Amino acid sequence: MVIPIATPTPPPDPTRFPPGSTPADQVLTELDAKRSGDVRWDEGRTFGLVFDGGDEVREVAERAARAFLHENALSTAAFPSLGAIQSELCAWTADLLHGPEGTAGFVTSGGTESILCAVEAARERARVERDIHQPEIVLATSAHAAFHKAAHLFGLQTRVVDVTDAWTPDLDAMADAITERTAMVVASAPQYPQGVVDPVTDIAAMAAEAGASCHVDACMGGFVLPFAAMEEPEAWSAPPWDLAVDGVTSISADIHKLGYAPKGVSVLLHRSRALRRHQTFDFDGWLGGRYVTPNLQGTRSGLPMAAAWAVVRFLGVDGYRRLVRTALDAADRIRAGVRAVDGLTVPAGPRHHLLSITADLEADSSSGGPLDPFAVGDALAARGWHHDRQGPPDGLHLTVSAGNAPIIDDWLTDLADAVDEVRSAGDRGADPQAGAYSTLE
Repeated sequence: MVIPIATPTPPPDPTRFPPGSTPADQVLTELDAKRSGDVRWDEGRTFGLVFDGGDEVREVAERAARAFLHENALSTAAFPSLGAIQSELCAWTADLLHGPEGTAGFVTSGGTESILCAVEAARERARVERDIHQPEIVLATSAHAAFHKAAHLFGLQTRVVDVTDAWTPDLDAMADAITERTAMVVASAPQYPQGVVDPVTDIAAMAAEAGASCHVDACMGGFVLPFAAMEEPEAWSAPPWDLAVDGVTSISADIHKLGYAPKGVSVLLHRSRALRRHQTFDFDGWLGGRYVTPNLQGTRSGLPMAAAWAVVRFLGVDGYRRLVRTALDAADRIRAGVRAVDGLTVPAGPRHHLLSITADLEADSSSGGPLDPFAVGDALAARGWHHDRQGPPDGLHLTVSAGNAPIIDDWLTDLADAVDEVRSAGDRGADPQAGAYSTLE
């Protein structure tokens, strides 16, 4: 008896739809090969994009993801499990962020969608309550770019103010920028570029006086700042920043960042159900039936929602306190190591997990003067490290998580070697890569 030998399917033509079926093992092998050039986040060598809570957290998330791989939150009547998961994630987050009774929200696909929905809700509130038809949004240059995206998509005019030497919004300029058409005023906790917490109490008071919404972007800080204050109040606490602050009408917190859930899941909370109502879209003029959606998406995957629920339930307060302490201890070591390098500095004095590395313009010329942070970034990249680049000012950005902690000594050693390499090379005449938070293709 002759046993036929399976013929492997030819490699795919990236420009043509696959003409026939391909064995599952080959498909997965091809997918794995595509990852060969990806950043090594699971080794702690990237300071952003993916945040690793460790093997046990990964396992519980993956088991939950497999269980809810195909479920669709478009209809929580069909999938009441997802309705319950969403309600509990919002309630747990509201409890963490001191939401008053009646706080309500929805789960979104990430920080950008949370911000988009918050801006849309503020626009609708301004139209309904104050008859504003040319709405404006007031924000600092440090506020996330997603607010500008939201203004572009939803027809709001941006009124942008500078930051102070402390990298927080210029409050006098912000007060001057608020008008009778202001629909939203933005605060960040913390802001992404330098990692400092805005004066939320002052910003929320300005918004309330104008009758405008105040959104706090806590996408990066929502699952860090509460636990940091529990661990080390003197070293890691922040000024009031959450729903305990009068005048804050909405807040966003990403569970897929330092909540250590897989991408993509965020929570957007409103101070009341009445405010949340402005977020929803309700249309009953379609032959397909009534269409009601809380977010920009229609179909919503149950996978990230269930994985996030599982991670939060698995970790609880004690688990998050442990992970936050690990991350912030690592960030403190990084800040100390960078500030010990002649020619580099960490601006703004951030206390938490976000920081940037920029040239120290006051560096001693006898030691070579300021360093080009992008050149240092190139030298670190050659050693297998990934850092986002930003500017102005030119700098490397780090979001430090618990997954980075085991390799901080290696990073500090490579930083010293990279600085020596850049000093030795002098002016290489290279065109430095522009700062980029994200890419198009």
